[in-house]
Amino acid sequence: MKAIVYSQTGDPDVLRLAERSLPEPGPREVRVQVRVSGVNPTDWKARRAPRPAFPEVVPNQDGAGVIEAVGPGVSPERVGERVWLWEAAWQRADGTAQEYVVLPDRQAVALPDHASFDLGASLGIPALTAHRCLTVSVGGPDRLAPGALAGKMVLVAGGAGAVGNAAIQLARWAGATVLSTVSGPEKADLARAAGADVVVNYRAEDAAEAIGKAAPDGVDIVVEVAPTANNALNTAVVGVGGTVAVYASDGDLAPPVWPLMQKNVGYQFVLVYTVPDGAKATAVADVSAAVAAGALTVGVASGLPLHRFPLDLTGAAHAAVEAGAVGKVLIDVG
Repeated sequence: MKAIVYSQTGDPDVLRLAERSLPEPGPREVRVQVRVSGVNPTDWKARRAPRPAFPEVVPNQDGAGVIEAVGPGVSPERVGERVWLWEAAWQRADGTAQEYVVLPDRQAVALPDHASFDLGASLGIPALTAHRCLTVSVGGPDRLAPGALAGKMVLVAGGAGAVGNAAIQLARWAGATVLSTVSGPEKADLARAAGADVVVNYRAEDAAEAIGKAAPDGVDIVVEVAPTANNALNTAVVGVGGTVAVYASDGDLAPPVWPLMQKNVGYQFVLVYTVPDGAKATAVADVSAAVAAGALTVGVASGLPLHRFPLDLTGAAHAAVEAGAVGKVLIDVG
């Protein structure tokens, strides 16, 4: 089978196309024929790490495909099942940039017939991260479903990004009023397409004033991609008892303690890979429910343009993500 591998870290050109033996699933494992592989920022960051975690690594955490074989302890009825994959390469050498991947059966999640492989490969890291950001507030909710965020004001920073897009869609599905900040008119269109009720172009207007008009009592949850750059804005607009859920880093963060203390604001940092097992299982279940309900979709009409690459151009796909491609970068594998 064909696979993309690297044995030393560095620029995208360390990725090479190789022939590998077909892997066999072990106990509680499945072998998935990968149709589409999704690329995330953590994939290229792992490729640039000081050294690879294994002698040879297949990149990419997310993907979608069809279960082709199962190991002991897995129902044979799962053979032929369409699935989406999450964290395939986390602490493992085998990601989704290959024609077949073996991984624990719980990390291959049923994908409804109406949901495309493109959608399946776009879930994983972005959707699970967004779910965690929306469910870490003091007092909950710890599950997302219709009505779970009713009456809540959610601010999504960077609503045109993959996590931002998933956060907008999940928050709307759960009944929240969603505000989003963006850096330009094209990204504003994408955030609106995702379902944001209020979109603020922070380069063209006073973001704190605009958000304050839309949420006079403050926002309840901030889904934050740039905590340092948005430090002052978040301090100004978060409401009493609100939460700033930070899932990315843009430098050293030093939030002003007293203004936030006065409002009992909590900062929660989110790294999807180390989310507790119970919360991760809940997130997988809720994301699957949103997909089944048609509440999570991809494409320009959903605010998430798709950029496609063939398997042998995985290096170019990584470079596109690293360069800040707006939308979701996908690799057609099978």
